[in-house]
Amino acid sequence: MTATKLVIIGGDAAGMSAAAQARRSAPNMEIVVFERSPYVSYAA
Repeated sequence: MTATKLVIIGGDAAGMSAAAQARRSAPNMEIVVFERSPYVSYAA
């Protein structure tokens, strides 16, 4: 069985919030976040 994968476009607050929610709901999920700028949000 293959692992579930999630790709998030945008590492701003909404993108990182979505990644955090996905991690909480499925700890084994592979999550990849693409961000154009060199900075991602980590204020959560």
